[in-house]
Amino acid sequence: MTETRTTGAHGGAIGMHGIKKWFGNFQAVNDVSLEIRSNEFFTLLGPSGCGKTTLLRMIAGFELPTEGQVLLDGTDISRLLPNQRPVNTVFQNYALFPHLTVAENIGFGLKMLGKPKSEIDSVVGDMLKLVHLDGRGNNPVTQLSGGQQQRVALARALAPRPKVLLLDEPLSALDLKLRKSMQVELKRLQTETGITFVFVTHDQEEALTMSDRIAVMSTGTVRQIGSPWDIYDRPSERFVADFIGETNFLEADVVSVSGDKARVRLSSGAEISATYPEGVTPQGKVTIVIRPEHARLGPPGSGVLEGAIHTIVYLGTDNHFHVTIDDGKTFTVRQQNANSAPCGFSVGERISVAINDDVAQILRD
Repeated sequence: MTETRTTGAHGGAIGMHGIKKWFGNFQAVNDVSLEIRSNEFFTLLGPSGCGKTTLLRMIAGFELPTEGQVLLDGTDISRLLPNQRPVNTVFQNYALFPHLTVAENIGFGLKMLGKPKSEIDSVVGDMLKLVHLDGRGNNPVTQLSGGQQQRVALARALAPRPKVLLLDEPLSALDLKLRKSMQVELKRLQTETGITFVFVTHDQEEALTMSDRIAVMSTGTVRQIGSPWDIYDRPSERFVADFIGETNFLEADVVSVSGDKARVRLSSGAEISATYPEGVTPQGKVTIVIRPEHARLGPPGSGVLEGAIHTIVYLGTDNHFHVTIDDGKTFTVRQQNANSAPCGFSVGERISVAINDDVAQILRD
């Protein structure tokens, strides 16, 4: 049986240096430089039209950069044809051959490479086990569910042992429950094979669930690169904070700075501690971001902000409390429903908002 784990010797590190891409008068990618580590699950995340798929297509060779270099393990592949690159792509529509069986679909790329039948059969057997489709090799691919077809597409792309697997929103056509299941499967496949995965999505939860690191993109540029924790809990600028999940923005005045922490004064006059992005020296008026789950409600006088509840949204696992604070702005607090009792607050009730220590983040812009 062929060993599928290739971490360490497999390579697959990608460098993109000064990448620009123009389509006529439209600049789709604007001076992007990033490093994707060997054997990591790296996600390009952003709204439609931000340039993430164009970047993916330049790694694959389907598009050529107008300026800049694409490197694979230190070698410039910017001008190589797609079939000259040790890279495979899984598309949104799977692109399976309906007249072939599951096994024939998985082995198709190996057959085109001229591999002997014994090797093809061995690799196909390994791939069927890897994607949990043992015993389905002789089935027509048209008899499979959407999730099973997605696994066949993944197995076909993984069979030639590419250094890099590119995934262009491959889960977008699946229903919510199946999509969540496939997120876990994708991360498992990446871990077991040790292949570098580069994943494109506009779904924030999808990116946070699977990625080792995330590059958040907007209007052809990379706004921040970091771990899921960095991107969610330590966003460096307003676009990233606003795009990833629900959040609260507050204006504050910097009182003092010590190390990587600042003391800021809120509109209520209360002071809290806040972190700030690398390369920023906060001063004067700043914008801070606080996630709804990092705050909690209490009786008047017990927190740093005062206000009244104007809406309560019950979401099963959580309650979202929308509070009008005394400066007129809305602040959202998310509290988990730890038991089956009612939330204990009512619309119109005066409350305080307490903010946990070291959760506020000063934004760059």
